[in-house]
Amino acid sequence: MKRHNHILVVDDDAEIRELLDTYLTQMGYVVSVAKDGDELHRHLEQHGYPSLILLDVMMPGDDGFSLCQTIRKTSDVPIIMLTAVSDDTEQIIGLEMGADDYIAKPFNPRQLIARIKAVLRRAHPPASEKDLPPKSISFGVWQLDTLSHRLHHQETSETYELSGSDFSLLMLFLSRPNEVLDRDTISCVTRGREAMPYERAIDVQLSRLRQRLGDDGKTNQYIKTMRGNGYIFVASVTYHDQSLN
Repeated sequence: MKRHNHILVVDDDAEIRELLDTYLTQMGYVVSVAKDGDELHRHLEQHGYPSLILLDVMMPGDDGFSLCQTIRKTSDVPIIMLTAVSDDTEQIIGLEMGADDYIAKPFNPRQLIARIKAVLRRAHPPASEKDLPPKSISFGVWQLDTLSHRLHHQETSETYELSGSDFSLLMLFLSRPNEVLDRDTISCVTRGREAMPYERAIDVQLSRLRQRLGDDGKTNQYIKTMRGNGYIFVASVTYHDQSLN
């Protein structure tokens, strides 16, 4: 059995659950299904967190947004939201709640697999890639543990666990400080694809990261917007080797 291949599908539509179960199983994934938030919570209590959750937005009882928000309080498990509308509003709300990506229904099965693989690669990189990052990285008042994805405030001692996409975005900036990064570069690293025209997912993700870093854009700025070009990380960065305690 492959590592990191367990997918939990949460959707109130029995036909969609069956179709995704069949297709993802054929593609080599281990699949579990839940029809609503109650079944989702029971599954997590009995089996723990899967490798990835496909979470429908519109469901009876707790909707996908509230479930995503609840999950993010205790876990950074990758979450891809399934939305029935093409409007940006639902997609933006999902990203603000901590989702790693979204895909609109009806979707191309191959596109869904590509999104799943991209998110899983970010969340569970191969062992050889895991050896590359330093043990921790310091910048400003923050220290990032690259193994646990935890962000530690060195003055208040508060600790925050980053979602997979937020960690990928921060690591991109920390690995390339003082370098202008355009939207396509950011999207390829954090979402596994180039930015779509008028897509606001990157704006939401940048805003979320800035808020987490306490970046008010004035006295405590880490990420600067270079209008027409992209974004640049301007804080001094210090890397701490894996061999150090």
